[in-house]
Amino acid sequence: MTFPVVGMVGGGQLARMTHEAGIPLGIKFKLLSNAPQESAAQVVSEVVIGDHRDLDTLRAFARGCDVITFDHEHVPTEHLRALEADGIPVRPGPDALVHAQDKGVMRAKLDAIGAPCPRHRIVADPTDVERFAAEISGGGAQRLDEGRWPGDGRDGGFPVVLKTVRGGYDGKGVWVVRSSKEAAEPFRAGVPVLAEEKVPFVRELAANVVRSPHGQAVAYPVVESVQVDGVCDTVIAPAPDLSDALSGQAQELALRIAHELGVVGHLAVELFETADGRILVNELAMRPHNSGHWTQDGAITSQFANHLRAVLDLPLGDPRPRAKWTVMANVLGGDYPDMYSAYLHCMARDPQLKIHMYGKDVKPGRKVGHVNTYGDDLADVRERAAHAAGYLRGTITE
Repeated sequence: MTFPVVGMVGGGQLARMTHEAGIPLGIKFKLLSNAPQESAAQVVSEVVIGDHRDLDTLRAFARGCDVITFDHEHVPTEHLRALEADGIPVRPGPDALVHAQDKGVMRAKLDAIGAPCPRHRIVADPTDVERFAAEISGGGAQRLDEGRWPGDGRDGGFPVVLKTVRGGYDGKGVWVVRSSKEAAEPFRAGVPVLAEEKVPFVRELAANVVRSPHGQAVAYPVVESVQVDGVCDTVIAPAPDLSDALSGQAQELALRIAHELGVVGHLAVELFETADGRILVNELAMRPHNSGHWTQDGAITSQFANHLRAVLDLPLGDPRPRAKWTVMANVLGGDYPDMYSAYLHCMARDPQLKIHMYGKDVKPGRKVGHVNTYGDDLADVRERAAHAAGYLRGTITE
């Protein structure tokens, strides 16, 4: 029997790490990358350089692949339907993936299945944004003389969050606006704009699950995701001080979303935890996700290995953690491009440290790698991760 060929669209670090997870299984990997210097293109043996937005390129790439999967959600939905019509298994399929591609479609579907979400609607222009702000604050003729709406103490219902329905990630395509005058920028992109209430959350969580074509599914421990300037900085697994009831609710919600949307592969459900003990769905990602990087060293089966198992319809692996605590810290580029020279210090200081670099050019603020630490003492595990990430970046020098 020949081993299957997995075709992955996208040459970023997620593809690089998914390829790594397939090596012990003998899984063959074919990559569609925008450029030869992309993260995964540096390590995969069969690389096609081309544009994922071009249908002819996708069709030529798909020839010889047993299944197509992705390290991003930017392939046009209609192109994925064309590949399916050609008989190529696409996982996740376009009917599922559109919910991660289009935030308006996602919100409508989550509403239909009764998933808890922030209040939201599509808005047409800055004036409509002001109407939405009024709606979530109480609205109507009850506006106070000071320009405030009764209900939640917002200034005319502001601030609100505006998102372009397609294309945003890591804080891009997202604006927090405090008046209708500030709301003009999102509409310049020429795509629909989604308005959401700005949730007064206490922290962000993520529930990661994996589902196979025949419906087998596994759930990883719910994690806390710490964001800095709209970019994931640190992930703590499991989320500290999260009640068993709320943790179970988050896992059940993620599994239900995966089932209702027909997801095949990895699904990350990003969540807000509110002060009154609720969880609300923030975003969906249908691919390996930053909030699951801790699983490389902290879980019996990583998100990358389980994503591969799912798209190939193999039995899924055990998602349970290996240690009491695992902490992932992203390594962002700084002013010191020679990160390799920092290995001597980091490895000597913490022999248990796991470093994962992506082969990217170092640029300030760019994700170029991550570190994983684990152990029984959360404060110690967090300090070790923060120190290693900071030393690699150059913000810590001792």
